[in-house]
Amino acid sequence: PEEPPAGSGVPSAAGERPAAAPGEPFRTRALTVPGLGEGAAGRRSRARTAQGRATGSRRPREGTGGGLHLTATVRAAAPHQRARGRSGPGLIVRRDDLRQAVREGRESNLVLFVVDASGSMAARSRMGAVKGAVLSLLLDAYQRRDKVGLVTMRRAGAEVALPPTSSVDAAATRLRSLPTGGRTPLAAGLLAAREVLRVERLRDPSRRPLLVAVTDGRATGGPEPVERAHRAARLLAADGIASVVVDCETGPVRLGLAGALAGELGGSAVTLDDLRAETVTALVRGVRGDRTAGARGPAGGSGTG
Repeated sequence: PEEPPAGSGVPSAAGERPAAAPGEPFRTRALTVPGLGEGAAGRRSRARTAQGRATGSRRPREGTGGGLHLTATVRAAAPHQRARGRSGPGLIVRRDDLRQAVREGRESNLVLFVVDASGSMAARSRMGAVKGAVLSLLLDAYQRRDKVGLVTMRRAGAEVALPPTSSVDAAATRLRSLPTGGRTPLAAGLLAAREVLRVERLRDPSRRPLLVAVTDGRATGGPEPVERAHRAARLLAADGIASVVVDCETGPVRLGLAGALAGELGGSAVTLDDLRAETVTALVRGVRGDRTAGARGPAGGSGTG
């Protein structure tokens, strides 16, 4: 039979519903990648930068900025003055005494959204709230100069709806037109995200990623769908990918599947309400698995930035 036209509000024969309009955007909490990166300048996660406040010193490295750390240079030279034959005022400084300032600022990141658009998310009021939350996070990414990408999962598999791009407008357009329906191929969505991040790491190795999975965690379709999703999540955790799960489960009976998924990812789960900046003071802290702190540490969060 013929499928109803988009916007008719009638589910198709395959159980697909037309795109729901996103809810009203709001100011979100800042999601950050823990550790210290060295990516492009931005406003999200902590990073070593050529500008910013001095946090220490090191021997000069070719091709790095930061300028001379005068105090550290003097301290390095001072113990050697007698051996260098100094007999009057001043300081004899050798090349080995020079110290470079280590400065800390903020970097931009790649924020990759994995959005569950399955039948369990298909109630129009619910999907509208989900889209409103993701749109809010996209606006936040624009302000923080991030790249963004979008992977969607519904029916039989996952789709890279938008490869990583600096165009937040393109991501918002894809999000608004996203229909819902069918099963929840959660494992496929996570594996597709892993491949996107693998390719992007080759293209832009200094930009650290943040995976934001928006789902109720109810994996369906195929044998052992939840266990397959957890295996995919563990692969991402082993890659050191920072992650946050936005838990979309509602109703009086809560299964906690999104929280379990976050645990397998080595990240944290947060509800849609907790994304709002005014509702909490710390969103994502103490994330398990700080095993790859630095260039590609697991997910974390801090203040509104």
